[in-house]
Amino acid sequence: MTTAVAAPAVQDSVEKAQGMSADDLAREASALRDRINRFRLALGRFFVAKQPLIDLMCVAAVAQEPLLLCGPPGTAKSDLVIKFKDALKIPDGEYFEYLLTRFTEPSEVFGPIDIAQLREGRYLRRDRGKLPTARLVFLDEIFKANSAILNSLLTVINERKFYQDGQPVPVKLRILLAATNELPENAELAALKDRFCLKAACRSVQDEHFVELIDAGLDGFTHRELNQKPWIEGHATLEDFVKANRWLTHVLARRTIGNDGKELRDREIYFSDELLRELRRVLKTLVREDGVFVSDRKVVKLYRLLRTHAWIIHGGAVERADLKLLSYLGETRDEIDLLEEKVPRLLGLA
Repeated sequence: MTTAVAAPAVQDSVEKAQGMSADDLAREASALRDRINRFRLALGRFFVAKQPLIDLMCVAAVAQEPLLLCGPPGTAKSDLVIKFKDALKIPDGEYFEYLLTRFTEPSEVFGPIDIAQLREGRYLRRDRGKLPTARLVFLDEIFKANSAILNSLLTVINERKFYQDGQPVPVKLRILLAATNELPENAELAALKDRFCLKAACRSVQDEHFVELIDAGLDGFTHRELNQKPWIEGHATLEDFVKANRWLTHVLARRTIGNDGKELRDREIYFSDELLRELRRVLKTLVREDGVFVSDRKVVKLYRLLRTHAWIIHGGAVERADLKLLSYLGETRDEIDLLEEKVPRLLGLA
């Protein structure tokens, strides 16, 4: 599941990237975008008809927003995550994955209680090799976890921290990917579902890509048996994704003085009024006609994700095609299927 702690040099490079100045990042921004695009397109070669999901994983990783992959067993959910991790050259000590069940104990995810510290009256977990020390986390069947784990996960996702002896401690998490075979509809899981702004279906491809699936599957088998990982091509690293996130954060915070002397926000430069009205129209239509739940928190996240998508894919202001990201707002499997067909039609892109 997990192995040794990452080398300090790798940890330092990621932390250093997180603290870079806007001027330093501006000099690297174009090269960062090029590397991330080479990364996503190169990784897509090792899957059949999964490029949209890989693109979505890259958007979520740059935005540092969690992504949920929904689909039946055998549709490459885990394989997507593993190859994504490998291609970024994330060492095992900075990666944590776990298959959750209702019997999973918090100690399996966050670390066992330190008995020596407990004898001294302190409630501390030995978190080395567990979720709190990982940069990339993959939680399979996330909604099957019990309430104790789910409550802690909400704190991790919302605040990027967990509690040691009653005190908040920052986690090192940068990318959170999760998977589920089915999306639950019970109310107690609504809060966790809402934290996943993006939910994407991972479907079987055999009907449309039968021969390609056999070829790719046999390639995957031989790669595994011969211990080969040709998808590790070195196009981008976790540090690049962290730098991209930091750069876009600086851009979102920037205020520019227009020709009339008025201070302009990011929205007024990179998101036209016409497109903003279109975004609002589509969201209202989905809420009114299909009962899709779109919280205020999700609206704010959507703006950041749309800006991230636009920056990665074409490097400029948000365009109509970027709004296809709204296809991934479904809260149930039926909604996910519906929105993937309806949103492009509403946008005139079908």
